[in-house]
Amino acid sequence: MFTRQCHACSQYQQIFYYDGGSQTLGGGSDRSRCTSAEVTITTRLLVSHLSGIRHYEKDIQKIRKKVGKKSSEPAASVVSTVEKTPLEESESLKLEDKVKSLDTAKSKKNVSLEPEEFYIKDKFGSVIDALELFKNDPLVFKPGSQFLYSTHAWTLLSAVVERASGRRFLDYMQQMFKDMGMKNTIPEEHEPIIYNRARFYSFNDKKRLINSPFVDNSCKWAGGGFLSTVNDLLRFGNVLLYSYQAKEKSTMLSGYLKPDTVSTMWRQVPNTEMSWDRDGKYAMGWGTVDAKQDFGQCKHQKHYVSHTGGAVGASSVLLILPDDENQTMIPPNGVVVTIIANMQGTGLNSTALKIALEFEKAKSAQL
Repeated sequence: MFTRQCHACSQYQQIFYYDGGSQTLGGGSDRSRCTSAEVTITTRLLVSHLSGIRHYEKDIQKIRKKVGKKSSEPAASVVSTVEKTPLEESESLKLEDKVKSLDTAKSKKNVSLEPEEFYIKDKFGSVIDALELFKNDPLVFKPGSQFLYSTHAWTLLSAVVERASGRRFLDYMQQMFKDMGMKNTIPEEHEPIIYNRARFYSFNDKKRLINSPFVDNSCKWAGGGFLSTVNDLLRFGNVLLYSYQAKEKSTMLSGYLKPDTVSTMWRQVPNTEMSWDRDGKYAMGWGTVDAKQDFGQCKHQKHYVSHTGGAVGASSVLLILPDDENQTMIPPNGVVVTIIANMQGTGLNSTALKIALEFEKAKSAQL
C-alpha cells in the first residue's frame, strides 16, 4: 500500500484495486496479481465510511453477503455496523413531535462470539504498523458505492494525518486537545499510571457482570483509542458548536474551525447510514439528522448531530443540538450532551437526545 498526493486538489488519496470479487490493496506484487481496474479512496470516503475497507470481521464474503442483504432491504429496516461492541444491535429512533422512542441496543452479548480483532492485545509501535492488520485484505465493495462502518478506515485516516502534518499522529492529536483546553483527554496506554482511570465492565455468556478483558488500543488510536471525561467532551462539543455559529467577519473571536468547515463536516453524505437514528445519515465523522416537519402539529424532526462510541468495557455518546432559529444570540447557542459509561454495549444516543430536548424545551419556556 502507498499514498500519493493529488496536486490538483491537495488531498491525500489511497490507491487500491477492485474487481468485485478479488481485490487487493495496492502496489508491488499486489498489482501483478490483480486484473481489475485501479480505484481511488479519498479522505472524504474514509471519514464517511464509504471506502470499502473492512471493519473487524475478516471474512470478506460474509461481509459482502451482509452488505448485499442490507442494500436489498427496505430503507426502514437497514441496520449498519457502528463502532460499538460488534454484536451490539444499534439504536433505532422514531421522532414523534419532540420525543423519540428507543429501540435499545442489546447489551448483554457473549463476548466470545465477537470478532477476534476487537480484543487485540498486541502493541503497535505506530499507526503505520497498525495498517498491517488489513492492508493486504480485499475491499468489500467499490469505494463510494456502499456504506460500511470501519474502524480500520480511520486507522488509515490517521496515517494520512501523519503524512499531511509531518508529525506523529498522537503528538498531533495531543496538541489539538491542548489547544481546545481538553486537559484530560489522552491515549489509553497500558503502562502509564493514569489517575482516576475507570474500571471497565461487560457481561459474560451467562449474563453476569465481569471485568472486561485487557486490550491494547494502539491498533486504532483514531477509531477508539483515547480516554476522556464528560467535561472534556462537553468542551469539545461547545468548541464545534461555537465554530459552527461564529460569524467570520464579526467582532467575536473566531472559532477553532471555520463555520463552512463545520457545516461541511455535518452535511449528510449520500449512500450512508446513521444506525443509531434512522431519521439521519452519516456525514464526515458524525451522524446528522436534518430538521424536517411535513405537516402541521405532526412529527417534528429537530436538527442535531451526534456520534456514539463503544469499546471493550465502555460506551459513550456526544450529541450537539444547535439552536438554528436564534441567529442573533451569542454562540455557542444550543445544547451539548455527553454521556460516558464504563459498561460495554450500552445504547446512549436516545437518552442524550431526550436530555437535549428537555433542556431546549426549558430554554424556550424562558424566552
